Amino acid sequence: MSKDSILVINCGSSSLKFAVINPGTEEEKINGIAERLGSSEAVLRWKINGEKGSQTLGLAAHEAALEGLMGLLREEGLIEGISAIGHRVVHGGENFSESCLVTDEVLEAIEDCIKLAPLHNPANLTGIRAAQKIFPGLPNAVVFDTAFHQSMPAEAYLYPIPYSLYKEQGVRRYGFHGTSYRYVGQAAADMLGLDINNSNILVAHLGNGASACAIKNGKSIDTTMGLTPLEGLVMGTRSGDVDPNLFSFLNKTLGYSLDETTDMLNKKSGLLGLSEMDSDCRVIEDAAVEGNEHAQLTLDVFCHVLAEKLAGFAAAMGKIDALVFTGGIGENSSIIRKNVIERLSIFGFELNEKLNDETFRGKSGVITQEGSTVGMVVATNEELMISRDTQALTA
Repeated sequence: MSKDSILVINCGSSSLKFAVINPGTEEEKINGIAERLGSSEAVLRWKINGEKGSQTLGLAAHEAALEGLMGLLREEGLIEGISAIGHRVVHGGENFSESCLVTDEVLEAIEDCIKLAPLHNPANLTGIRAAQKIFPGLPNAVVFDTAFHQSMPAEAYLYPIPYSLYKEQGVRRYGFHGTSYRYVGQAAADMLGLDINNSNILVAHLGNGASACAIKNGKSIDTTMGLTPLEGLVMGTRSGDVDPNLFSFLNKTLGYSLDETTDMLNKKSGLLGLSEMDSDCRVIEDAAVEGNEHAQLTLDVFCHVLAEKLAGFAAAMGKIDALVFTGGIGENSSIIRKNVIERLSIFGFELNEKLNDETFRGKSGVITQEGSTVGMVVATNEELMISRDTQALTA
């Protein structure tokens, strides 16, 4: 059997997403997730040839989940075709501006970034080391969420705080979702017949985690997420931007500790905290359609913050060739897209209601009127981007 496939692994703190992709044909042979890892309810779920399957994993952690995955791939006749493994790594700091093959030095540099992503990088490292053990001899590559944003100018990534904190501790805006932005920016340019090296594209990656990015000539020049994925837009449970003095205020008035406020801003805020009903945008949209004014207010805050950030990015770019929506909410919520585009009408956007309502569930396409500034949806594919990078590095 020819080795023509890449195994893509995305390790979270208690989950492991995976896919086997032929980067040449861009065929996805299998995809799935091992979730609830570390608990007695660990389970492996997958989809192959349109059919879904699952198996319990017992009290499995990442390495055991990978062993279960290897058994599944062997059973499906896929394991012999794997030529390399590509890993998503959340934080590469300033060490990495592009994807690379895994070496001892690379692993050490990823470890050095744990202080910047204490929840994500340890899980990413666990996945890499387990893959090296389970699949001995296969090359491993790493693709960083932060790498795409290393092209940002200093005026965009520096915080107005003592400069020594940047020089000595690396405190700056790093940005995330970079793999998605790289894929979506190129895909949008291709769909519109634009030269990516002479283009100005705004992208809103909207999901439980949400951010926006200004992509000028194929490079990130600004983004909303910062030192951590907490900064920026309203998200599912994350607050996005708030007054930093909120920490002191809540400590003095309610006795909140540093950890309690941090936990609140990360896990109990955003759509969940503001709506007081759910972190799922669909639930809030349904309530708003039924006349729930508080649900509508929550959506309006979400869209106001997003439109405000996009307008600022437009000013930095000087021109807009397209505004692209992607991610779970961006690809499926016609309500959110309409709300945002109407707020940005000053830039020449005019929504096509029919196209907007018809674009969901993985569809891509323009959703604005002919002659309008282009607003569009592009279904993202981070796994495919990771497989392409891995193939290029190991070919």
